[in-house]
Amino acid sequence: MRTLMKWLAPSIFVLAFAFFRSSLFKSSRRKHSQLMRVFRFAADNDSQQALSVYGHMLHFRGEGVENRIQGGIYLQRAADKGDMKAQYQMGKIYEAGFEHYFPPSNDKSLHYYQLAASQGHALAISRLISVYQTGELDQMVDDVKVKHWQEKQPALPVI
Repeated sequence: MRTLMKWLAPSIFVLAFAFFRSSLFKSSRRKHSQLMRVFRFAADNDSQQALSVYGHMLHFRGEGVENRIQGGIYLQRAADKGDMKAQYQMGKIYEAGFEHYFPPSNDKSLHYYQLAASQGHALAISRLISVYQTGELDQMVDDVKVKHWQEKQPALPVI
């Protein structure tokens, strides 16, 4: 049964997320709470996308320290499963630190930024360029790495 739930969780999340984004659920606190329970179900059953979205909502919009820490835990699980948005967020969390659960760590921050940047996350690439230009996060100024990440930086759209 557990295997079936893990298999269905990503599909359940996609459907719930579509409802979440629709205007039908914007004005009802009860419906919102029900959708959050579905998000948690999907995240607890290892849906990478649910881990990322639910973790982000808890960490950055949750009420109370406990919810924000739990959101960080979900984000870290998503990041470790390869979600580039969660990897970038974990880089930010470890750079600044959060409460006692996520102490500041330059090594972990740099690790998550590099994972996200290697998948093409534009903000992570920009952050790494800055790190290697200025020597932040205990890194040496490194023009070769700056050039490497500048080459990977996506071009801005022409308006």
